[in-house]
Amino acid sequence: MSAFVLRVVFALLCVHATRSASCPAGCECSEAAQTVKCVSKDLRDIPTGIPTYTRNLFITGNHISRIGPECFKGLDNVTTLSLSNNRISEVESRTFSSLRNLRSLDLSSNQLVLIHPEAFMIHNHTLRELNFSRALYNHSSVTNLSTALRWSSLNGLLGLDLSSNGLIFLPPHIFFHMNNLRRLQLANNSIVSVTNETLLGLEHLEELDLSHNALKTFSKEGLMELERVPKAKLHLGQNPYTCTCGIEPFIMLLNASQERVVDAEQLVCVFPVELRNVSLLLARNLVLGCHHAEESNNLALQTSYVFLGLVLGFVGLMFLFVLYLNRKGIKKRIYETRDACREMWEGYHYRYEIDSDPRLSQLSTSADV
Repeated sequence: MSAFVLRVVFALLCVHATRSASCPAGCECSEAAQTVKCVSKDLRDIPTGIPTYTRNLFITGNHISRIGPECFKGLDNVTTLSLSNNRISEVESRTFSSLRNLRSLDLSSNQLVLIHPEAFMIHNHTLRELNFSRALYNHSSVTNLSTALRWSSLNGLLGLDLSSNGLIFLPPHIFFHMNNLRRLQLANNSIVSVTNETLLGLEHLEELDLSHNALKTFSKEGLMELERVPKAKLHLGQNPYTCTCGIEPFIMLLNASQERVVDAEQLVCVFPVELRNVSLLLARNLVLGCHHAEESNNLALQTSYVFLGLVLGFVGLMFLFVLYLNRKGIKKRIYETRDACREMWEGYHYRYEIDSDPRLSQLSTSADV
């Protein structure tokens, strides 16, 4: 019996040794779970020798500065790849092209600066979830990412997370080639407006999170952008809304479609101070009074037109009255003008007859001789 136990222990040790030998240094591998974890091991590069059975690959909390296509060769079975918190600053062309079954990619909490336009060219359009939360280093990286997303083969993408990146604006047509996108996370940025056909191509979007940004209102163009995603549930809370008459169209949208805005009851005025914490749903009827102010302005304008008409009518009557009082003098002046014109005309006519008569012209010539 003891010999059998020793054999079992020896076999387990051999299996453990074999597994350890096939697992990269600084990583933990589990063939049963098809998972490899290389977490907080101060790695400078993607480790080599990752087992081919790997489906879930977690390389996080290290000091990897760049990644390229050579990093993931031979890992056809990987479906979930997490590279968060690695200080990655550069993503080269076709970095993930060999990951033919990749469905989820997490690049959050990095310092991306250089993103090649073809960085996300992935075969078979398998990618479904892409996470860039807290991953973009500066404005240049936003522009590079926009180009990479437009050039990418991400038609099958369902979820995109761009939260917590300090975004002030979104380049136009950035999501144009993601017509199957269902969830778009833009929370906790500094976005001041949604314009420039930003949401063009997202007709199937089901969730749009714009909470915790710098939105003061939605202009006419911004409301048109929201209309591009008619199926999407909207998260618009925790923005510094300015409750002046310019926000009234947005308030009308809120009241008309509260079922679309998930946190509609939490939307409040921040400016001006006297309206702080007043619900946007109630601001139009209870506080702003923009409609009444507009009516007052229209009434004042109509009154001005009436007064101007009365003044012009009075001036016209006075003019006619002056003409009536001076009718005799005016009549005499008209007759005198008519007679003067008649005499002048007769003079011209007489001279014309003289010039046109050949006999008179010959007589004139003989007289000159």
